[in-house]
Amino acid sequence: MGRVGPVSAGESSGSVVRRILLGSQLRRLRESRGITREAAGYSIRASESKISRMELGRVSFKARDVEDLLTLYGVADVAEREALLGLAREANVAGWWHSYGNALPGWFQTYVGLEGAASLIRIYEVQFVHGLLQTEAYAHAVVARGMRGAPAADIERRVALRLERQKVLVSERAPVFHAVLDEAALRRPYGEREVMRAQLHHLIDMSEQPNITLQVMPFSYGGHAGESGSFTMLRFPESDLSDIVYLEQLTSALYLDKVEEVAQYEKAMGCLRKDSPGPEESRDLLRGLLQLT
Repeated sequence: MGRVGPVSAGESSGSVVRRILLGSQLRRLRESRGITREAAGYSIRASESKISRMELGRVSFKARDVEDLLTLYGVADVAEREALLGLAREANVAGWWHSYGNALPGWFQTYVGLEGAASLIRIYEVQFVHGLLQTEAYAHAVVARGMRGAPAADIERRVALRLERQKVLVSERAPVFHAVLDEAALRRPYGEREVMRAQLHHLIDMSEQPNITLQVMPFSYGGHAGESGSFTMLRFPESDLSDIVYLEQLTSALYLDKVEEVAQYEKAMGCLRKDSPGPEESRDLLRGLLQLT
């Protein structure tokens, strides 16, 4: 999909949230009427799987489909119908990341939009420094390692995308960002010695930003709550949208929003924050690693 006209960061990111909001509202309406996904799909000349994708916010919405579904679900109030149709129009705005084409895997596009719309981002990372905190040189080393054999131009576009994403942390509506980095992510070398040193300096600088809290989970602590691996938690200003846990895999990703599942990650994040040294002690750890690099 190509980029559709000039779109502000707020609009492009928000479109993903609106898509998910609309999908969840359509799901609630369908379930409250006792209508199956199969029957809903039949009413708009589509499959049950398309209804599922719509309700998960993974596809764009046609106004005619939304209108037909609202009629099927018995939504006759003009104001309510128009509000939901307005969401559908706003949800179809293309995000800035579409201009990066093949540099961005299709399954990652939803995450970029959610990340840009979040008011609170909490992450635990064990493999490498999180993408929002990477220097350009470090990002290049990480991307090149992960895309071995890829054309140089593709690697450069992926790096450019990562740097563009980082603007969210310094934007007018920057989210609160809380990162817990495992010491392993800081000791594993990507790039030459100077690349790693510059990355550690950058982390120290970023950790002093008012909206950023950075903690390091040291090896010395032993086993901890992050035993299942890296994860990201996203919270949004929209009250209708629940927190989402993002789990990235090699060729796809999982988005968890069930209350009981999110609660488990909430508990793990709470333990990681409690058990890791505080921000100032973590900066001291980073300075110590600088002496060893």
